[in-house]
Amino acid sequence: MSSFRKALKSRQRNHHERSQPGFRKTMGLLEKKKDYKLRAEDYHKKQNTLAALRKKALEKNPDEFYFNMISSKLEDGVHVMKKTEEEVTEEQKKMMRTQDMRYVEMKRVAEAKKIERLKGELHLLDAENKHKNKHTFFVDSKKEVETFNLASHLGTDPKLVDRVYNRPTLQTLETKSIKGAVKPDIINKLAKQRKHQYKILSQRIDREKKMFVISQKIQSRKDLQDKNKKVKVKKETTDRAAIYKFESKRKR
Repeated sequence: MSSFRKALKSRQRNHHERSQPGFRKTMGLLEKKKDYKLRAEDYHKKQNTLAALRKKALEKNPDEFYFNMISSKLEDGVHVMKKTEEEVTEEQKKMMRTQDMRYVEMKRVAEAKKIERLKGELHLLDAENKHKNKHTFFVDSKKEVETFNLASHLGTDPKLVDRVYNRPTLQTLETKSIKGAVKPDIINKLAKQRKHQYKILSQRIDREKKMFVISQKIQSRKDLQDKNKKVKVKKETTDRAAIYKFESKRKR
């Protein structure tokens, strides 16, 4: 049986694909039917896609609106979703998971007391972000306006005119001895210390605000556990807890 198979195998002819004619050698390999089918399917697929898009454009309603139109933008010809504002920072998430509301509120109250104490010490007289006050002087004629001298009008030294506090008159300087720092290096040192105190005050105010936001968010999450119907009025942000409107329910 094996010899018979060998005899049949020896008689079989090898299949040879038809090659490109000699005068068409420059055009590459001769396209076969399977190659043509793939090319035809790809062509018809593209034509059908274009026809569907053309039909969709013709039937489009000009007043049609989707929220995706305002929540996405084009970047290099590709639609990309806009980055939404982060509702809760990583620091807030960590504290809300690990700390209780009572602890957060206790720390916030402690910060508020420290802020009040610092404000009482500094008086906010020469704070950098403080709104500048105005002092209007009235005179009788235009000539007095031209010859008006602020230092002589206030009766103080010209070097002390820009001060908003501790501005003694010339009479006080002549009759009484100066108390406190007089040397420039000591005055500069005190000014640096005062600036540092204002920086600490600003940091404590920011920390107290963050604590307040965290306590509000923890409280809102506790309120959401209530089974009463509620509607979100304002969404949560990094600076504010979400605001909900609860359905009024009469207590029995």
